[in-house]
Amino acid sequence: MVTIILFAIFFILLICNVPISICLGVSSIAAILYSGTSLTIVATNMYSGISKFLLLAIPFFVLSGNIMAKAGISKRLIRFVDSCVGHRRGGIAIVCVIVACFFGAISGSGPATVAALGAVLIPAMIDQGGFSAPFSTALMATSSSIAIVIPPSIAFVVYSSISGASIDRLFMAGIIPGILMGAALAIVVMMEVKKSNIQITRQKCSGKERWAAFKDAFWGFLMPVIILGGIYGGIFTPTEAAAVSVVYGLIVGIFIYHEITLKGLFELFVDSAKTTGGIMLIVACASLFSYVCTLFGISDAASGLLASVSSNQFVFLLIVNIIFLIAGCFVDANSAMYIFIPIMLPVCKALGYDLVAFGIMATVNLAIGQVTPPVGVNLFVAISVKIRDNIKVSLQEISHSVIPMIVACIIVLLLLTYIPQITLFLPNLLDSLKGI
Repeated sequence: MVTIILFAIFFILLICNVPISICLGVSSIAAILYSGTSLTIVATNMYSGISKFLLLAIPFFVLSGNIMAKAGISKRLIRFVDSCVGHRRGGIAIVCVIVACFFGAISGSGPATVAALGAVLIPAMIDQGGFSAPFSTALMATSSSIAIVIPPSIAFVVYSSISGASIDRLFMAGIIPGILMGAALAIVVMMEVKKSNIQITRQKCSGKERWAAFKDAFWGFLMPVIILGGIYGGIFTPTEAAAVSVVYGLIVGIFIYHEITLKGLFELFVDSAKTTGGIMLIVACASLFSYVCTLFGISDAASGLLASVSSNQFVFLLIVNIIFLIAGCFVDANSAMYIFIPIMLPVCKALGYDLVAFGIMATVNLAIGQVTPPVGVNLFVAISVKIRDNIKVSLQEISHSVIPMIVACIIVLLLLTYIPQITLFLPNLLDSLKGI
């Protein structure tokens, strides 16, 4: 009966469009009250869920992403990448994919990437590239979902705090999957170019123009290098790297690009605090939900059921992918991690599947979930971007246009799932180099 109350209230609130953190918290408290357990465990478990040192990286990464977005990095990245590939057929759409990957390595947030790049790239793809408004909007949304796969990723931080997997290895393991997702979207773009017979619209930039664009964007390119290089070089931990990225972003935004003022800095802090507060509330409530599932034996029962129906790795991974793809349609990545990872992890360990590879697989699933209706957050952010007064993309139009992109990403997901060596190549290479 406790299980019925827990999940019935959760899904009823979710259907009523109540914020996911409230759904998780209220359903957990209702189950605790029904069982007669003291409510003192609510505050204790919510606090313990967010009082982990590793999670301190989240507010810093959120703040650094906002700083770099306001520092004018996005328009400089677009200008440089456009100077390199913008002259090709459909080049502006390829620019969208590449810049989204680069900017994702700065912001670590899909919706933030859509918001920062969409206002520039979506109109450019329509006017310069000749792509339709629904396709352009869908491509922007899907490309931005790579942000939670390319390190540094908040989803990796959350997964590491749940599973105990090495955050360093997770960050390194996310590079190749992110690149593969970008390549898959580039193939979709080429297919659309051929289908719509899109032609070249401008001349190739000179080497001098490319060099000037590169110099202007150099400080933006340097940020992920500093973060990841510092982590893998043993100079600082991921949490310290997040703090370093904030300091670096402030230096670039204030003293190099002169795009951030003291007034703007205050607004950045307020926006970052709101975003961080929302994430931490989700983490706290999801931690409580996970604890309730463990307390009343729901997690053990679900793990046992999952183990009984998936006696080998192939079946288990197929079921996990289906669960995550469906969950991604309704809940955000952080909530899905806290709900499902504690259930799946014991089976994953029993079957001998690598925890880092499993974390990447789960994150790629949830990245795809950011563009799957009915609750694909990137889709809603993308269609809210103002293109022109006479152009407005509906949810139905973008949902239709995004299907080929979702299919391409699912193909990459299956490759990563059943060939984990792709994911583990860079972490294993780094470990072997350290051992020399």
